[in-house]
Amino acid sequence: MGKDKNRDDVRQDVQNPDRIPDEQAVPVEDEQKPVDNADKADGSPNGEPDVNSIMARLEEKSKKCEEYFDMLQRTAAEFDNYRKRTAKEKESLYTEAVCDTVLAFLPVADSMERAIKAYGEKEEDAKVIKEGLEMILRQFKDILNKLGVEEIKSVGEQFDPQFHNAIMHIQNEAYGTNEIVEEFQKGYILEGKVIRHSMVKVAN
Repeated sequence: MGKDKNRDDVRQDVQNPDRIPDEQAVPVEDEQKPVDNADKADGSPNGEPDVNSIMARLEEKSKKCEEYFDMLQRTAAEFDNYRKRTAKEKESLYTEAVCDTVLAFLPVADSMERAIKAYGEKEEDAKVIKEGLEMILRQFKDILNKLGVEEIKSVGEQFDPQFHNAIMHIQNEAYGTNEIVEEFQKGYILEGKVIRHSMVKVAN
């Protein structure tokens, strides 16, 4: 048996020349890795993260987030106010432009209305002229309506200084107090803005 064992050892030595016999093997102790102080987060003695330091950093970041969020809200509010203000100014500019344009055309309407009244009870030729003027006046008023311009109601209405300009007063029990009995010149309004006040006669 001893000879057979030696043959096996010799065979293994030939096949693996780098093999160290069991008798000559030197045990290797487990290597101890040095502890890197850098792995100790925030100076914790046991190498675990420092909770107080983490909470402090978290609180700092939270404050920054709140500051940025407040800045975002203020910016959004300022932009919204700017947008509304710009839209309102644009609308106001349009209204003013239309009012100025309409005001320039109103004398034409006044002349046509006076011409119609003057030719109301005359000969056949006057009737033709009257019909032509009425047609022009209707066209003119259609244009005003398309622009959003409306006539201010006067006769039979209560006098309102916001819309009417009283140039004559009468005492007549047949009418109510401050009732408009006659209109000398039509007034016009656009989206709540008076283009021109109505000139009226007011009773009582």
